Amino acid sequence: MTTLMTTPFLLAIDAGNTNTEFAVYEGDEQRGRWRATTKPARTSDEYAGWLAQLMTLEKIDPARIGDAILCTVVPECEFHLRALCRSYYRCEPLIVDEKTDLGIEIAVERPSEVGADRLVNAVGAHGRYPGPLIIIDFGTATTFDVVDGEGAYHGGAIAPGINLSLDALHMAAARLPRVAVERPQRVIGTATIPAMKSGVYWGYVGLIEGLVARLKEEFGAPMTVVATGGLAPLFRAATPAIEHVDADLTMRGLVEIYRRNRRGSR
Repeated sequence: MTTLMTTPFLLAIDAGNTNTEFAVYEGDEQRGRWRATTKPARTSDEYAGWLAQLMTLEKIDPARIGDAILCTVVPECEFHLRALCRSYYRCEPLIVDEKTDLGIEIAVERPSEVGADRLVNAVGAHGRYPGPLIIIDFGTATTFDVVDGEGAYHGGAIAPGINLSLDALHMAAARLPRVAVERPQRVIGTATIPAMKSGVYWGYVGLIEGLVARLKEEFGAPMTVVATGGLAPLFRAATPAIEHVDADLTMRGLVEIYRRNRRGSR
């Protein structure tokens, strides 16, 4: 009697300050991808119940998950996400940090201080785009990371994320409302809300263009600019400083790191 062998699935997890993203891979194929608000107190049981429903909708059998990889910048989340993998998927997740074999050099003064998500993005971008790179990640913070042509990570710049800036503006000024992030038709606002939208949006475009220009000048060579994160398409439409938008950058980096460090599937 012949036993039909099936390929184990990989669960990739990226726990950021605002959202935690999960993706299931069968080889190179992404079978499902979901996002939840990051809550450090959320238990492994809560994650498992939520994921089970979403996997069912995508016709994914959770029993086929054979291994996992986890990238997190929220240390408090690591315990529950480890427990999720151990209890429900019978595997010990590979945790990404500066000691992981990334296949790239971390050419900064204190590698232990670099967010794991920034390193994962560097791996994902270097594997797809040739030459020196600037990677812009629109998250809770907006990060600008520099990667040379050999893939070495050289650091970069960290700016407040646009939503964080909006929250600070609203909280610090009693008469200024909370506004949505969108592209205004005019730069000159003729009322408070249009003026706020213009200042936030076009001010952020100026931030992007200014930092990209200065990073390129300091690096001293042509560089390709790749953006990721939920707001990347919104700003890509407003400035030629962003050349590519890549929504899969982080997850692709996680898959590449997992393959480099692959252990036997459970």
